[in-house]
Amino acid sequence: MTPAALAELVRATAVDVLTSRGLDPAALPTAVTVERPRNPEHGDYATNLALQTAKKVGVPSRDLAGWLADALTGAESISAVEVAGPGFLNLRLAADAQGEIVRDVLEAGAAYGRGDRLAGVRINLEFVSANPTGPIHLGGTRWAAVGDALGRILEANGGEVTREYYFNDAGAQIDRFVRSLIAAAKGEPAPEDGYAGGYISDIAAEVLRQEPGALAAEDSHEVFRRIGVTLMFEEIKKDLHDFGTDFDVYFHENSLHESGAVAKAVDQLKGSGALYFDNGAWWLRSTEFGDDKDRVVIKSDGDPAYIAGDIAYLVDKRSRGFDLCIYMLGADHHGYIGRLKAAASALGDDPASVEVLIGQMVNLVSEGKPVRMSKRAGTVITMQDLVDAVGVDAARYAMSRSSVDSSLDIDLDLLRKRSNDNPVYYVQYAHSRISSVLRNAADLGMTPNESYGLLRHDREGDLIRTIGEFPRVVATAGELREPHRVARYLEELAGTLHRFYDTPECRVLPRGDDEVTEVQRARLQLCAATRQVFANGLALLGVTAPERM
Repeated sequence: MTPAALAELVRATAVDVLTSRGLDPAALPTAVTVERPRNPEHGDYATNLALQTAKKVGVPSRDLAGWLADALTGAESISAVEVAGPGFLNLRLAADAQGEIVRDVLEAGAAYGRGDRLAGVRINLEFVSANPTGPIHLGGTRWAAVGDALGRILEANGGEVTREYYFNDAGAQIDRFVRSLIAAAKGEPAPEDGYAGGYISDIAAEVLRQEPGALAAEDSHEVFRRIGVTLMFEEIKKDLHDFGTDFDVYFHENSLHESGAVAKAVDQLKGSGALYFDNGAWWLRSTEFGDDKDRVVIKSDGDPAYIAGDIAYLVDKRSRGFDLCIYMLGADHHGYIGRLKAAASALGDDPASVEVLIGQMVNLVSEGKPVRMSKRAGTVITMQDLVDAVGVDAARYAMSRSSVDSSLDIDLDLLRKRSNDNPVYYVQYAHSRISSVLRNAADLGMTPNESYGLLRHDREGDLIRTIGEFPRVVATAGELREPHRVARYLEELAGTLHRFYDTPECRVLPRGDDEVTEVQRARLQLCAATRQVFANGLALLGVTAPERM
């Protein structure tokens, strides 16, 4: 019996209890929460349903809890129920019922943990979107890992996800990039406001290789722009692909201006009265829609401000049929939360169709000291620097295992260790350890059985209940947009597995010439189910599940 099935049983029982006593079952919450208590002595699961409902139906909470306990005690899948405190219910499952979780995992296989909460919802997930003026830095690397993991988790919850990269190929930063390339091609220092680093020299040399006369051309700036931006973006896409992150759509900002989409969106806002003219500029009445200040959309020189492109881009996304547009932006973009929601409202759209996630800074540490300089980029640490130092799996896992709301310090020395102190090694080793056990069992000719009622040891119960939590973890991670919940769960599962496996009474393989017992055969199934959950969880993070380490 999974936690979800237990919650349904508890609610159905509560409906019967209230109805039989002339009380209104409509007072019950739509979804009943059952959770694993922190103290295992309090039972396998606990619920506060009586506390939630008693006041609404006008009875003492302990009385309602007692009635529910009496009714649930008769259920085949429940071995014991007790009332605790002001009206909590502590429940213990029958071993057979608890063991059904193992069967559920093995039958579902790679689909275990998936749900349908977002079925039918079309989601545009925009992340990374680094300017094509240099290699991806650590902030973009964090979004590459977290964004890709979030996309996988949203899909696991039934959503139809399109991963999109907003290619910033318009604006002043491109001009600075091009002037930097031209300076490098001439052998001159980078402009004061330009970009430096070995990659600039490399790209400038490649532009000259492709167009030997680029410096002398009348449209020299355009030649360096066309070739240089393309080369930089191709390198960005390659780095992302090598990192395990690919996109469905690469959207060019410049297309919004060239197609007239920006002008059309501005005209729409003018027509609706959402823009006003002041001091030679057109302003969005964004404070009327919850923003902290009004925003300039068309500057006094007649050029569109950056938000004009953002507005047109939102219109474009919604016109493509997306129900939800999620933007994953860096720490310096906090103001975008209010302005994008205000833009949606000003367009007559639902601001709930826009979500903005803000990611905080990432710092690298080695030998207790900050790592600040890239061998190639010069001024910042890049994605490739991190991958070269620790590998893709460790880099992705380290970026994904913490909430993006907080800054992140990554210890390179720790991630290189093959020890339990290294979180990605700890989780991957757990998968590898089970794989080894199952290989050895096959070599011994052991065949599993489904006598799950034999799995009565506390460590077995802990492991079963932990793998039973996986669907709820995936659902919560999707609902809250927090992939780190999957990583932290996997670390908890690894600890639970190791405690089970290291317990002498829970031995899986026979010693020497000992006969294989029926409970050992059942434990093989528990091990196989646990391995499946590790594989499913690591897949959601885009991290491999090695068979050997």
